[in-house]
Amino acid sequence: MRMAPPLGTPTALSDPECVALAEIELCGELIIAASAIDEERLSADRIDEVLRVGADGR
Repeated sequence: MRMAPPLGTPTALSDPECVALAEIELCGELIIAASAIDEERLSADRIDEVLRVGADGR
């Protein structure tokens, strides 16, 4: 299975296939996180944590 390169690398930013693979991986991470909670929805803070997004949006 092909893994997407880290999003910060030049290849990842210029290759649409790499960007798509990275998006699919992030969606998978969100699905796993959502299935592991007892609540109806993930909080915005938990989504940021799963997507590894800081408070400044990076």
